[in-house]
Amino acid sequence: RTFLDVRDRTRAQGERGLLGLAFHPAYQDNGRLFVHYSDRRGATVLSELRADPPDTATVDTATERVILTLEQPYGNHNGGQVAFGPDGYLYLALGDGGSGGDPLDAGQDLGTWLGTILRLDVDGAEPYAVPADNPFVADPAALDEIWAYGLRNPWRFSFDRATGDLWIADVGQNAVEEVNRQRADSPGGENYGWRIMEGDACFDPPSGCDTSGLVLPVYGAGAAEHDSVLGFPGAFTRSFGALERWRDRGGAAAARPIVIPGSGVDGSALRDFCRRIDRAIRPVAFRGE
Repeated sequence: RTFLDVRDRTRAQGERGLLGLAFHPAYQDNGRLFVHYSDRRGATVLSELRADPPDTATVDTATERVILTLEQPYGNHNGGQVAFGPDGYLYLALGDGGSGGDPLDAGQDLGTWLGTILRLDVDGAEPYAVPADNPFVADPAALDEIWAYGLRNPWRFSFDRATGDLWIADVGQNAVEEVNRQRADSPGGENYGWRIMEGDACFDPPSGCDTSGLVLPVYGAGAAEHDSVLGFPGAFTRSFGALERWRDRGGAAAARPIVIPGSGVDGSALRDFCRRIDRAIRPVAFRGE
């Protein structure tokens, strides 16, 4: 049975479509869920829907309430992930707007949501409130919703259920796929460097770039290796057992563990050989064992 069908309002083409879904922390009581998708024109939409009752088998799309929208200049780098953090706020990842090389320089522009992760209070007001401790609320040149910026296409992220750390998977241009880590006690406001840098290397300018104030990734996967990093078991489970079983069921071809230094576990990412077909970093939320 189909739980949610938004085909009548989304455009699934290229890197567009239904990009993310998150259940409210009190979903079992209130039936609220949030979706991020591209509408028929290609614009970003973040919406709330309600399952009534919460254990219903199918969500009625007539319950949709739009939280925010954003025009997208290109059809790629629309981002994707939407998730609730340990603080109860809703986080939304948005890419730099697309094309290649960030022609709008959106990654370093605090006057746009493009190239950022937003942090919203969807319980404090309608359609949402801005948390009072968001890092740029006192900056008239910045948008209040921004939690972190300097990102190219952070299409997947996840919160470490053990530590509360935020792990961000950012798709690279041509050279580096990167993993960024934001500590649980961070006040936000990190600049992860794009398009000044791609991973830990200068991008624009190609050499001699000013890295002051930038937060470098904790891991970079060379695009020349034709690999994808598919997940962070260190963020979700202290064993590779769950991921190995997922791989054995066809979840990833030739998946193998790699190590992210400082992650606290022996193996902290899963890499997949993909020959540039869809080279990206994908956190896979396993926990258990």
